[in-house]
Amino acid sequence: MSDLLPELALVPAGEFVMGSDDADDDERPAHRVFVDLFSIGVHPVTEREYARFVRATGHRVPAVYELPLVVTAGGRERERNFRSMGHPYVWMDSEPPAARLDHPVTLVRWDDAFAYCAWLSNETGRLVRLPTEAEWEKAARGGLEGKRYPWGDRLDRNMANFLTDPSQKNSQGTTQCRTYPPNGYGLFDMAGNVWEWISDWYDPHYYDISPLTSPAGPREGNLRLLRGGSWLVADVRMLACSHRHKVPPDTYSYGIGFRIVCG
Repeated sequence: MSDLLPELALVPAGEFVMGSDDADDDERPAHRVFVDLFSIGVHPVTEREYARFVRATGHRVPAVYELPLVVTAGGRERERNFRSMGHPYVWMDSEPPAARLDHPVTLVRWDDAFAYCAWLSNETGRLVRLPTEAEWEKAARGGLEGKRYPWGDRLDRNMANFLTDPSQKNSQGTTQCRTYPPNGYGLFDMAGNVWEWISDWYDPHYYDISPLTSPAGPREGNLRLLRGGSWLVADVRMLACSHRHKVPPDTYSYGIGFRIVCG
């Protein structure tokens, strides 16, 4: 059943500098971390790949269900906008949008991503999980030291899918995986396209106490972490490899997906 696995790339064991001293407080201090060898999806899990899981398990399809706290806290106007913007990503009759089969799957919660990993583990006999925060950042940096983005310090519209003009939000959206250049590890969309769920809970002070070898994050918390920015991002600081985006656990969006790590 290994054909069920998304394409993987090997990230070598070794140290890298995690975080940034020239960024938000929770990205400090920049510190050296050793991460063991691991394999990670070359792109986020696609609608096509996620559909195999839904058909096999009957898991609920990506759609707009109970609204997350990040939406309801903004009032009725935000709720209306969320439903309207989410509509193109809603699955109909248990099928993903035909035009988006090779786009990242969205409208998935952390629990949905976890369930996909559990199913794939059972089907393939290999450990499939979400990446830790340290694994994700090491992978995103692509072997580069001290650079802001997965390919270096330069950012333009030809490098990633992000919102260059906020007024165009309603006419933008996800793009097909592999549309933009890969980083040094052959990984696509490590910045932009969709935010990506990782396994860790969020602690703003974790870097002060983080283990220096394969840190796995706090055991519990109130907020979950996303990495990588998305097509909805207009603030390019959020596309940096070091940026930590925290959200309530019930969050889902048309700008959030995930990729897997496989043992």
